[in-house]
Amino acid sequence: MTRKSLDQTLSFLRSLDRTASADDVARLLVTELADLGVTHVMAGTVPTRGTPSRQQNAHVFLNTFPTDWGRRYLARGYAFKDPTVRRLSTHQGPFAWGETRATCRDDPEGQRVMDEAADFRLRDGITIPLVTLDGEVAGFSVSGEHLGFDPAERPTLQLIATYAFGHLLRLRGSDKAERAKLAPREREALQWAAEGKTDWEIGEVMGISTHGVDFHLRSARSKLGTTNRTQAVAIALRRGLII
Repeated sequence: MTRKSLDQTLSFLRSLDRTASADDVARLLVTELADLGVTHVMAGTVPTRGTPSRQQNAHVFLNTFPTDWGRRYLARGYAFKDPTVRRLSTHQGPFAWGETRATCRDDPEGQRVMDEAADFRLRDGITIPLVTLDGEVAGFSVSGEHLGFDPAERPTLQLIATYAFGHLLRLRGSDKAERAKLAPREREALQWAAEGKTDWEIGEVMGISTHGVDFHLRSARSKLGTTNRTQAVAIALRRGLII
């Protein structure tokens, strides 16, 4: 990520901080990502199999999908058949729906979900797997008829989705993470990680080995209660621990 693109992303994240509801978050995301073909966003945790449809609504944090599609999705129990939902528990990085479609040729139920979504003009999408501090599997999706994301832009989208999801948790009053106090070297390593530098590059700047970098980043992740670097960067940015 270049300094310019980082500054643009940080400006966008600050705009997210000013939103006061899930609807505000949805409008901002759709507006800012419209040039990339995004017309809908959806975020939530994955319900356990057998959860009644009425209770599944509590797992949805954000949803601008067409109302008729949402009703069909719940009524037919698609949350337990959707191949993108199933993939959340096996992938850490963002994945395109087209990649998922290619793997469900022997899964007629999963194929049906994706075909019917396309009927509602949800033909293309990217889903970002997430994990809450309570260990719940979650996902954040952007979709439309045709998305214009370059593969190199997925890490930025992952950062935005992680940050937005954390903000949604805070709006729901379920952000249980305490304010962490990072040591100066942890904060410095995380700051360079936010700018997209590798462990080797961070080590060169900080004058330490890659093992030292890994130690500081692992410690920062532990204090922030996160499972990966992107989540740590997103939470640190939201709390003003890095800029």
